[in-house]
Amino acid sequence: MHRPDLDNRRLTLLVGATVAAIALYFVVLPRMPEAWRTPGSPELYLMGVTGAVLLLTAASFSIAKRGRGLGSPVAWFAAHVNLACLGSLCIAIHSVGYMRRPPALLILALLGLAALGVWARIWGAKRMAATLGTKRPGFAAPDPALRARLQALIEQKRDLLTRLDPSAEEALFSPNLSHWLGHPLLALAYLRLVREEEALIGVRESVGRAQAWWRAAHLALAGLFVIGLVIHVVTVTFFAGYVADGGEIYWWHLTKW
Repeated sequence: MHRPDLDNRRLTLLVGATVAAIALYFVVLPRMPEAWRTPGSPELYLMGVTGAVLLLTAASFSIAKRGRGLGSPVAWFAAHVNLACLGSLCIAIHSVGYMRRPPALLILALLGLAALGVWARIWGAKRMAATLGTKRPGFAAPDPALRARLQALIEQKRDLLTRLDPSAEEALFSPNLSHWLGHPLLALAYLRLVREEEALIGVRESVGRAQAWWRAAHLALAGLFVIGLVIHVVTVTFFAGYVADGGEIYWWHLTKW
């Protein structure tokens, strides 16, 4: 079977092409029709909707890779990158370069997401591979108090796992989409125990700061982007008068609050 892949060369070309397309758009922007230079015009409104849909679909990769029977994670990752690039291009066009209003924070979040994603794939992956491939001459035994705390945590995880997924093994288990949908409170409790165990054994301290925190930062930025996007849609749709600040309301909306 053909395995869809997005190697570093293709990733670099795709991101580079997206950046070049955005730069070209802003170069020709002054000579484009007025509708394409007016934030909220029908053309740019539809461009924003398209970009939002593409980016939200790209974000679904985080959910899909945790599901069963939802296809190859490699294919989902390739779709994630392609949709994110297209969505970012649409959002950049939608913004018309206006960076003096709060929605500009969404653009900054997209830039941060792109930078973290590219770093993780091209440079971070090498560090992770080196970490997993490191040969340790030996491991120092933890002190008795720490061992007792770890043993108690493992027992709690095993007891919780009998209710969450009786067929799973504690050493190999990680909550997936079915667990979160079927038993969200149990999955959350199990994840809390996992985080507590990682803190006790110093998982993050065993690697560099960038390698330890890039994923948390990526997810945090993605969450902030989604929240900001929802706020932006709600305000321009229901609080058009507030957004216009006394000016003309020329975009599609439901109320003028």
